[in-house]
Amino acid sequence: MSETRHVPVMLQRCLDLLAPALERPGAVVVDCTLGLGGHSEALLTRFPEARLIALDRDKEALRLSGERLAPFGDRATLVHAVYDELPEVLARLSVPKVQGVLFDLGVSSMQLDEADRGFAYAQDAPLDMRMDQTTGISAAEVLNTYPPGELVRILRAYGEEKQAKRIVSAVVREREKEPFSTSARLVELIRDALPQAAKRTGGNPAKRTFQALRIEVNGELSVLERAVPAAVRALAVGGRIAVLSYHSLEDRLVKQVFSAGATSTAPPGLPVVPEKYQPKLKLLTRGAELPTEEEVAENRRAAPARLRGVQRIREEEL
Repeated sequence: MSETRHVPVMLQRCLDLLAPALERPGAVVVDCTLGLGGHSEALLTRFPEARLIALDRDKEALRLSGERLAPFGDRATLVHAVYDELPEVLARLSVPKVQGVLFDLGVSSMQLDEADRGFAYAQDAPLDMRMDQTTGISAAEVLNTYPPGELVRILRAYGEEKQAKRIVSAVVREREKEPFSTSARLVELIRDALPQAAKRTGGNPAKRTFQALRIEVNGELSVLERAVPAAVRALAVGGRIAVLSYHSLEDRLVKQVFSAGATSTAPPGLPVVPEKYQPKLKLLTRGAELPTEEEVAENRRAAPARLRGVQRIREEEL
């Protein structure tokens, strides 16, 4: 297992996408989701003139990647922060604009592999799921305290779980007997609650519920809603952003921000479009790019990945 955790997803394609912006001397690139530092290490190696600012909310990830990136010295600045805090981090470091931004969304390999974090449904562990274990509520607290209607909403919205009502009914019944504390009990409950037909499709039947709980615990979609526009604003003209998403909710959100930035906002019928209405962004990918079959064979966690990229082509009009 330790080998798979060091294979960054779609690494070569991310580097190629960002390359035109990062080959300039003095370029600054932000890795918004440092994790174990695989993408960051590759960025620093391929672009020897670039400076890296890397964020992660997980202190253990920062510690491990700090060891990995130590050979690069002061070219790498690691910051304990959630990625929607990007504007504050850049202000604190006196960096007005950056040339590149990389987001590798979702749960990191390390978090999946550390059994006691409770992210993985394949092994029994405390139901925690917090990416930053120093703050916020755990998945167990969500399961044990949220009203049934709210749990159904979360499973439907964040897990796209069609059987949300059935699962939540079982959760509510069981939590009255004894509060939830471990992942194995939740996995077993979901297996028992689902009809046979639902168990035959799409891998582990607990997958969608675990995804939904993780997104709720870490506020992932609301953080992303703030972070992607903030990254666009931080980008210098000619700068580029690459985003790896792992489920349709994230990808849809990224697509909306990128498409809006790449679209003219001029009222229809203007003979000449003034600068302030012209697109700020240029799309670098046709739709979302997918990993190759070889990549998926090498790293099964790459399978659901979707990559989108944009380039900043003009300043904001004030």
